[in-house]
Amino acid sequence: MYKTKRVSQVYDMKVFTDDGNYFGDVEESIISSNKIFGWKIKATKGSYLSKVLGGAKGVIVPHQMIKSIGDVVLISKDAIPQQEEPKEEEEE
Repeated sequence: MYKTKRVSQVYDMKVFTDDGNYFGDVEESIISSNKIFGWKIKATKGSYLSKVLGGAKGVIVPHQMIKSIGDVVLISKDAIPQQEEPKEEEEE
């Protein structure tokens, strides 16, 4: 059975990736032309986002990256910001 939720019910929900990693918490929704454009996810203590972003407060995840909303929000692993690896200088 398909259940609907109000947008306000999604606030402060835990967000997990489809790999099972804790990503953060839903802070707010971004609505454009009466449609949900994206979700602002805050980096909480112990979340993957806090490790990757360092000092940033969170990210905006496009609604297309949301796989499911139920007791928790499930997002695609493609929504995870990638860490840039430091470039090694070549010795001559």
